[in-house]
Amino acid sequence: MDHSPTLKQTPLHALHLSLGAKMVPFAGYDMPVQYPMGVMKEHLQTRAASGLFDVSHMGQVIVRGTSYEDAARALETLVPVDILGLKPGRQRYGFFTADNGGILDDLMITNRGDHLLVVVNAACKEQDLAHMKAHLAGCEVTLLEDRALLALQGPSAEKLLASLWAGAADMIFMDVRDASILGADCIISRSGYSGEDGFEISVPADKAEEFAKALLAHPECEPIGLGARDSLRLEAGLCLYGNDIDTTTSPVEASLEWAMQKVRRPGGERAGGYPGADRIAEDFATGPVRRRVGLKPEGKAPVRAHAVLYAEDSPESPIGEVTSGTFGPSVEGPVAMGYVPAALAEPGTRVFAEVRGKYLPLTVTALPFITPTYKR
Repeated sequence: MDHSPTLKQTPLHALHLSLGAKMVPFAGYDMPVQYPMGVMKEHLQTRAASGLFDVSHMGQVIVRGTSYEDAARALETLVPVDILGLKPGRQRYGFFTADNGGILDDLMITNRGDHLLVVVNAACKEQDLAHMKAHLAGCEVTLLEDRALLALQGPSAEKLLASLWAGAADMIFMDVRDASILGADCIISRSGYSGEDGFEISVPADKAEEFAKALLAHPECEPIGLGARDSLRLEAGLCLYGNDIDTTTSPVEASLEWAMQKVRRPGGERAGGYPGADRIAEDFATGPVRRRVGLKPEGKAPVRAHAVLYAEDSPESPIGEVTSGTFGPSVEGPVAMGYVPAALAEPGTRVFAEVRGKYLPLTVTALPFITPTYKR
């Protein structure tokens, strides 16, 4: 394994090593892929009790204009999402679109009262920052370099966080609050990437380890690596940038039109005005050529990303490809997502994936594979 000094480290790096984590390079960082418990148990731990994830590799970016409204209007020129209508202390999922209507990155956007907090993916952090600095005229765009980001996920997440900060119990899904916890100024959002109720907590870097240890001191909380993070989000039908969405996929093809509010859609009062708006309007009008769908392989063998999909069990009829695939511990079987022609996107449709020369049957399935437990 390459532990060359070129890999960045999060503020929790020493803690991961002390917990026996297996470290791997991910998005330029040395990150824990699993702990001694193993991916399967870490996954089930998160669904049954709670798990703590280090997501400090993500980019936390402040966007400040002369007012919130200014910053929101500016950001709406880059995302097809209603930022102006976002209430203070609320967060919304969104994405930067490219001129061709594809997706440059997906992100979380929060109204922080007088400014915006935008959380972007680690692999896209530098380009997202440059993109915002180039296009958000009159706004100050600042990457928060000195903060860690922790995700506490699972049914007991509220109880655990409430033991350190009583306000946790009053938050609902996508709420964002400020809190002083263990003497640290934290920004807490009730959200995550697991399909479970939970929180993402932005903490000053020098307080991150103390904070993590306080949560891990609970017998119900275990550290969770990137391996289980991937299987949890896949069961929850959530996209991974670079796999399920990228610059070749439009938001409508990616089945993300729910994230574009009516006011920003064709015919809405602030329709368009962002990169690729014409292409996306066309997808809304005529329906996309292809769709991201859930795929349930028959049998126990997982079908991995990049497996080619076919309409029949022979090489003559390629129709698309699998973009994410693994074994789903909670579903007790393999799960996958991928793109198929719109005509074949109906749940119940049978398709085939080529795996080592064999054509394995899969059923197109509604997403998610599990029932999310967000507190609404």
